[in-house]
Amino acid sequence: MKLKPLGDKIVIKMAEAEETTKSGIILAGAAKEKPQFAYVIEVGPGSRDENGKLVPMEVKKGDKVITSKYSGTEIKLDGEEYIVVRQNDILCVVE
Repeated sequence: MKLKPLGDKIVIKMAEAEETTKSGIILAGAAKEKPQFAYVIEVGPGSRDENGKLVPMEVKKGDKVITSKYSGTEIKLDGEEYIVVRQNDILCVVE
């Protein structure tokens, strides 16, 4: 199956949480911080302004982004976990 987001929605896959700290300490499952880095999997066509004109998306498939910490709707498809967020929930693109 394939996800095709509508409007200004974006399908992202979160980056893996760090297993160890910079100093080499291995973290237990509960101590891992929820990652905010994600990869854009699919992008909707964009939203419409008050005049009906299509406002294009600012991110594209394959971008690495930082999201708001607790945003979006989590879904599971074919054993993979994804999150669907609005474009406003994307804080920045990592270059």
